[in-house]
Amino acid sequence: MTDTERDRRTATTPFPDAPGRKKGYEKRAVDTFLEKARAAFEADEPGALRSTEVRSASFPLVRGGYAIGPVDAALGRVEDAFAAREREYALSRLGARAWVAETRDTAQVILDRLARPRGSRFDRVGILSFGYSVDEVDVVADRIARYLATGDPVTPEQVRSVAFRAQRGGYREAQVDAVLDAVVEVMLAVG
Repeated sequence: MTDTERDRRTATTPFPDAPGRKKGYEKRAVDTFLEKARAAFEADEPGALRSTEVRSASFPLVRGGYAIGPVDAALGRVEDAFAAREREYALSRLGARAWVAETRDTAQVILDRLARPRGSRFDRVGILSFGYSVDEVDVVADRIARYLATGDPVTPEQVRSVAFRAQRGGYREAQVDAVLDAVVEVMLAVG
């Protein structure tokens, strides 16, 4: 590939390719989703696409796909933009007092779950099945609880990018993921 061809390709490709032989996100799926997100944002219609839909977006992994890190970072920014718009709509519709009360209620539900004893915060999978590492989840849960209770610094990006090792008999992944999603929602709601 000549330098001119490489420059032309780079100018039309929104993200770098996955390095070497590593897999990345399927380009067409990413491009289609981001085009849908842009159209929804520009349409400025409440509920056309929600920040939670952006957060839960997933793409097939293929050789020659987009590098995962830059796509995830872009999705985080898109989610932030939709969350800010949702916050504006909710404030205008509900008023600041109701919006804060709703967000506080969600935060309290999360805190109640995280106040459970270490090792018992989430349902466990069977001993022959794999779930998230209990100790790793509990460390993150403690940090999130401190954020919600006292304002210790944690960013939405840190919560979005957390990853846990697998463990036999570990925490049920769906429950942990749901709480992490709720934490991000609360963080984005308070701005």
